[in-house]
Amino acid sequence: HVQLVESGGGSVQAGGSLRLSCAASGYAYSMYCMGWFRQIPGKEREGVARISGSSTTYADSGKGRFTISKDSATNTLYLQMNSLKPEDTGMYYCAAGRPLHIGCAYKYWGQGTQVTVS
Repeated sequence: HVQLVESGGGSVQAGGSLRLSCAASGYAYSMYCMGWFRQIPGKEREGVARISGSSTTYADSGKGRFTISKDSATNTLYLQMNSLKPEDTGMYYCAAGRPLHIGCAYKYWGQGTQVTVS
């Protein structure tokens, strides 16, 4: 049974930083592709970043500010967020699944961690 547990959210002032973590447990291959998503109030859930093997991809909203990384030894996914803006406020989710030719087939989702930027 795959479980994803996010942590690290909180409230910060604009320009600040947060580091989100996602502790994963379960079958390793199914977590080969992992990503971060966010749900901003009034908007659809959107992808923020993903990592598959050593390849990383970022949405335009986070390019240059966010860094996704993964510690394969501990199956922990991270999202370092710098220069945070009020529009980054939302619930952040990590997801895991199998890699596709392009993107990931996400099957597992965490419960989310709230990020509030004022």
